[in-house]
Amino acid sequence: MLHRTFAPMSYTSLEECLLDLEKNGHLVRIKEEVDPYLEMAAIHLRVHEAGGPALLYENVKGTKYRAASNIFGSLERSKFIFRDTLASVRKLIELKNDPVKAIKQPFKNFNAGLAALKALPLKNPLSKPVLANEINIADLPLIHHWPMDGGAFVTLPQVYTEDIDQPGIMKANLGMYRIQLTGNEYELNKEIGLHYQLHRGIGIHQSKANKKGLPLKVSCFVGGPPSHTLSAVMPLPEGISEMTFAGVLGGRRFRYSYNDGFCISTDADFVITGEVYPGENKPEGPFGDHLGYYSLQHPFPLMKVRKVYARKNAIWPFTVVGRPPQEDTSFGKLIHEITGDAIPQEIPGLKEVHAVDAAGVHPLLLAIGSERYTPYMPAKQPAEILTIANHILGTGQLSLAKFLFITADDTNRLTTHDVRGFMEYMLQHIDLTRDVHFYTNTTIDTLDYSGTGLNSGSKVVFAAYGDVKRELCKQVPDALKNLQQFENAQLCMPGVVSLQTKPFLSYNEAHREMEALNEQLKDKAAELQQTPFIIICDDSSFTSNAFNNYLWVTYTRCNPSHDIYGINSYTINKHWGCNGPLLMDARIKPHHAPPVQKDPFIEKKIDRLFEKGGSLYNAIK
Repeated sequence: MLHRTFAPMSYTSLEECLLDLEKNGHLVRIKEEVDPYLEMAAIHLRVHEAGGPALLYENVKGTKYRAASNIFGSLERSKFIFRDTLASVRKLIELKNDPVKAIKQPFKNFNAGLAALKALPLKNPLSKPVLANEINIADLPLIHHWPMDGGAFVTLPQVYTEDIDQPGIMKANLGMYRIQLTGNEYELNKEIGLHYQLHRGIGIHQSKANKKGLPLKVSCFVGGPPSHTLSAVMPLPEGISEMTFAGVLGGRRFRYSYNDGFCISTDADFVITGEVYPGENKPEGPFGDHLGYYSLQHPFPLMKVRKVYARKNAIWPFTVVGRPPQEDTSFGKLIHEITGDAIPQEIPGLKEVHAVDAAGVHPLLLAIGSERYTPYMPAKQPAEILTIANHILGTGQLSLAKFLFITADDTNRLTTHDVRGFMEYMLQHIDLTRDVHFYTNTTIDTLDYSGTGLNSGSKVVFAAYGDVKRELCKQVPDALKNLQQFENAQLCMPGVVSLQTKPFLSYNEAHREMEALNEQLKDKAAELQQTPFIIICDDSSFTSNAFNNYLWVTYTRCNPSHDIYGINSYTINKHWGCNGPLLMDARIKPHHAPPVQKDPFIEKKIDRLFEKGGSLYNAIK
């Protein structure tokens, strides 16, 4: 339980926030020397997994600067940090979606109006603490997170760029894209790697600069008030800039200046400035990422470092991503707390949408829509939800969804945030001859290696609506026992059974294997009517051991167009369906990225901090 004590309305620095957390018992200092090579990340992962406090590393090997992690490690702690401003921010977003409400209830919304006054960024404040010291990249805490990572990375950066055609902070973009500081072919202190993905504002800025043959000026802010970090990951409504949002959320105007032509966040702990020239890329990665696998090495924009600044007693914030849930899960929960129904209101008929964190976010999206097209028809079938699905797959980050499950609920009792309950509802109502819709040769998440190449793969929409089609099996059907080539049948959840088989060799071989399974089951469709999904995997015991294992294995390792099969499947007029269970081949494929794994030696090495007398002895008890 978090206990509120008096705190200022806003934090002027990261250290002020950390001191506030410490006073309220939500931060622990680590006084022992810690190694930025794997050790700090391992400490963070162990503490976060145990639901522990924020961490302040006071003695980081190889640097004079302190570091902090797990700051946003729980939704409860994140809400505590922004306790004085959350209500006003929610109200402002609500008024943005429904401006008539402000007119009808001016006095009720007066405080929200006052909060909006913090939105306007403040240029050229007298105090510029971040410019206190000019340093090098090598002076920073160079944190190497996972054993196969290509080098040290910035994992909580705020990457700032401006529109070359409309310069200035009000048209600028602030995003969180990982930065590789060392390793590969980067020349230390002179070059760093800038990784950004599809549908990001920085890409538009670079495209405009490239057309003019000019370098894109980039400023990477690290640290500063926590509202700045959160603003860099906020999916803001059109027309609201990250810097204005940071001011409202932090209860303090975003303070900035210009130095050598680069924008400087004067409240940041560190600022790295540099330029990205047209056509200049270098290999970036690998990096253990938020799907639980390594994103592999690929060419990404090269940033030529101009200058690096640090405030006096600066603190380097970082996080560690890997198989979810991790600290970035709390970001997602807090964003939902703040935005509420902002996204559904942008898409007509959409009531609720939820990206499933346990499946790596983008691979699995759940949605509830409306069915109002043909109320006069006695038969209920998907209609409007298909239109909504297309709208979802054409909207911002939602367009990166690979598996989209969508339905309509006339009772308004269903919620996408009860993932298991929602999936059971879908499986009870889905008609596998009608409700499966593929999108082939399209874009998917850059970090998803289940497809046919970088950013390339397929999508599938499961759109179910109407009467209940089946009760779901609650134990493994006899028809799935004693099969040839397929063994260890296990129940993952009602209606879903996993089968284990030999490792994946090739898609030609996989087709033969699935046809062999079809031959064994094609006459048993009636016995399998309560089992709409069968998951083919490498380790059925692991896949079925926990619901989150099923979500992670199935939806991160499948490319819908290549890995979905069906018992008694058919194609009519290019529409695919099956009269028996749908099969998903969720085995690891040769082209997949390897999963992240902890280093046993490092795990043993950090035990000293958790033993009696160590800084973290009481932190996770």
